[in-house]
Amino acid sequence: MKRLQKYALAFFFLLPTTLSAQIATPTHRIEQTFTVPTPNYKISPYTGLDRQGWIDAAEYLLEGAFTYIRNIDDPMYFPKQFEKTYPRNEGQVPTAKLEGFCRTLFLAAPLLKENPDLTLNGIKVADYYRHQLLNLINPQSPSYIKHRAPNGGPSQILVEFGALAISLSTAKNVLWDPLTQAQKDELAATMLSYGNGPTIGSNWMFFNVFVISFFKEQGYEVNDWRMEDCLKKLLALYRGEGWYNDAPAYDYYSMWAFQMYGPIWAQMYGHFYPEYAAQFMKNQLDLVDNYPYMFNAEGRMNMWGRSIPYRFGAVVPLALLGYQKDADINYGWMRRIASSTLLQFLQNPNFLEDNVPTLGFYGPYEPAVQIYSCRGSVYWCGKAFLALLLPADNPFWTAKENNGPWDKELKKNHVYNKFQPATNLLITDYPNVGGAEMRSWCHETVANDWQKFRSSENYNKLAYHTEFPWMADGKNGEVSMNYATKNDKGQWEVLRLYTFKSFEEGIYRRDAELETNRNIKYRLADIPLPNGVLRIDKVSVPAPTTIRLGHYTLPKVADKAFTIEKSNKMAEAVIIGNGEYKLATVPLYGWDNTSVHYPTGLHPVSDQCSLIMSEKAVDGEHIMVTLHLWKKGNKPFSKKELCLVKDIKVSDDLCSVEVTMSDNTVKTIAL
Repeated sequence: MKRLQKYALAFFFLLPTTLSAQIATPTHRIEQTFTVPTPNYKISPYTGLDRQGWIDAAEYLLEGAFTYIRNIDDPMYFPKQFEKTYPRNEGQVPTAKLEGFCRTLFLAAPLLKENPDLTLNGIKVADYYRHQLLNLINPQSPSYIKHRAPNGGPSQILVEFGALAISLSTAKNVLWDPLTQAQKDELAATMLSYGNGPTIGSNWMFFNVFVISFFKEQGYEVNDWRMEDCLKKLLALYRGEGWYNDAPAYDYYSMWAFQMYGPIWAQMYGHFYPEYAAQFMKNQLDLVDNYPYMFNAEGRMNMWGRSIPYRFGAVVPLALLGYQKDADINYGWMRRIASSTLLQFLQNPNFLEDNVPTLGFYGPYEPAVQIYSCRGSVYWCGKAFLALLLPADNPFWTAKENNGPWDKELKKNHVYNKFQPATNLLITDYPNVGGAEMRSWCHETVANDWQKFRSSENYNKLAYHTEFPWMADGKNGEVSMNYATKNDKGQWEVLRLYTFKSFEEGIYRRDAELETNRNIKYRLADIPLPNGVLRIDKVSVPAPTTIRLGHYTLPKVADKAFTIEKSNKMAEAVIIGNGEYKLATVPLYGWDNTSVHYPTGLHPVSDQCSLIMSEKAVDGEHIMVTLHLWKKGNKPFSKKELCLVKDIKVSDDLCSVEVTMSDNTVKTIAL
């Protein structure tokens, strides 16, 4: 499969690296943040967003894209961010334009279904997209897409045609029906040359499925074997509890890909294979008891996994649960999460640059961006607005917003773990801070990670927290929520080769080894607590070196100064604050020193951040016991919050640790 993946993206690297294509400037500036025009606090007491508010939000985003359109010949082609992204040569420009066209259609198609006469920036939106659709089959157009060559492999064009097929299905009466028969036939021939062809054994198979399904529905001859084969293989990637394995990772692709495409296909085209459609819908229902708990108490999403610039695309499966019309689903909570995540970004002043969403989390952030992205890629976030396929009387829209279990079920001064044995994912909810945390898969070497993201900070952190977006690793050993080891080259190397061991009695166990020296081994035990995590870890090294462990980080907040505190209640504790949160590290056993650092250029929220790291010179085997704590607001940590551990006993052979907590409970960890 890796051979196919390399083939799919090979065009990014094989062509000359000159680029002179001109990119238009916007005709005007839109508002930097979205304001809900008519808040409906009766049905949505927390966000004010009802179905009309979602339509307004989609129009707001699409309006920004249309500021680059002066006439219907102008492509959806936007200013580049970051050298690592494409296009990097003239040969890649048509694909970047295709992405802009097909992905903004995720916004436009539901809007056109609602209002075929929609006009933005003086341009009739339906006329624009129909014209651009025909440019794809016009050899004289710069946007022309050739048929896949007889021996051609899967490519980004297949991805975009899959998205286009969904939009054609969504707004068929506006986008497809007005075409002449000759135009339809040529478009079908072009798109089917890709859809009928080879694919990659991941979520990409859905792109073949949607292209084939749409044209089969229109009466065209298609590759039925390819469609059924893809459907079987897609369903075989399901692992349980709502999660699909996207060859090989677990990330948001389970949600904005599998758990979006599967149910939509089942609704639109499930009559072709009813048994597969039923299975997609059953798998969708499984996510209810797990995925919503990944969002914080206010319904905001976590920064986790690749393609994070797609952001609120992650909420679309929560909306599409509306297909189930199940009285046991708390649709008011689903919409609370979905709407809050929309506003998490649409109301952040760094989200847009030049009227277009940035490549990053809030603002531009290169460490979270992959080489397969162009600026138009960000409109994959528009998948969220496929929620508008649900009619106004669907329970997703009619239920009153609520906070679900965060109101009463998740009680203060407790911690709640949702372990998913099919995937070994652990979601932890912390009512005291209102945050959610994810522990997940990572086992990828940098040497074999040719796209340079599965081994990166997008996956390799010990955990990911909604309240503390991850910081990139620094060249000088700055590391957050991970261990770093000084390797044989004198470089700080973080853990990325994890092997899950167990989750029992509230203890999440993993082993890890260093990529460049497999004789450097870690045994890791995470114990989530109401206000943080107790870590009991063991390192084994064949020669003297130095290790570090970083806490989460705090960004700089407006004009508020960073603070450092030493507690008279726990002398060893190191505490930092930024006016909104406090973090504390209590080095309970085995560390030489713990200190505060102020990295720059590494954090997704601010240029400077505050970080606590513990450090130790090691030789042979060593045990480290560490408390990583957090707190919302400016109130100091109390003695009770800091002094959670009463006693630590380490066996002489360093193979077990017995920890007595302040409430006299005892935890014994074999290492």
